[in-house]
Amino acid sequence: FRGLKLPPFQALMCFTLMFCVVSVTNVPPHHSTIRPGFPVPVNTNNPGVRKAARFGVYRYNNSSNDLFLFKESQINKAMIQVVRGLKYMLHVEIKRTVCEKRDHSSLDSCHFQRKKNLQRTLRCYFEVWITPWTHKVHIPVAHCH
Repeated sequence: FRGLKLPPFQALMCFTLMFCVVSVTNVPPHHSTIRPGFPVPVNTNNPGVRKAARFGVYRYNNSSNDLFLFKESQINKAMIQVVRGLKYMLHVEIKRTVCEKRDHSSLDSCHFQRKKNLQRTLRCYFEVWITPWTHKVHIPVAHCH
């Protein structure tokens, strides 16, 4: 950020904007009590949030014994923390799809289960840590019930 004359938090938010398109409305005023490293709310429709939620779902699908793949149906709450990358803290509802795991389907083309006896919804909390400059994603927390 050479040449930028922004307070530290705003410079960090600019960094965040470059990688996950966080809304400018999340930049607090200069007198705000929010400091770098503290989680801040972020819009659940944000492309970075949606991508992080998908990573959480991949983690769930890889660790579950379910015959079918699950897919995110709704992101209820999202927070982001700038700390050695971008750490997303997400409350997500996921639902069972019609796609079987053995088919290795793309989740984008998987529709939610239509048969009443096969429908299932889970509430999940995911922590997804993305370091864009190394192209690494780490999911230390993936709890679903």
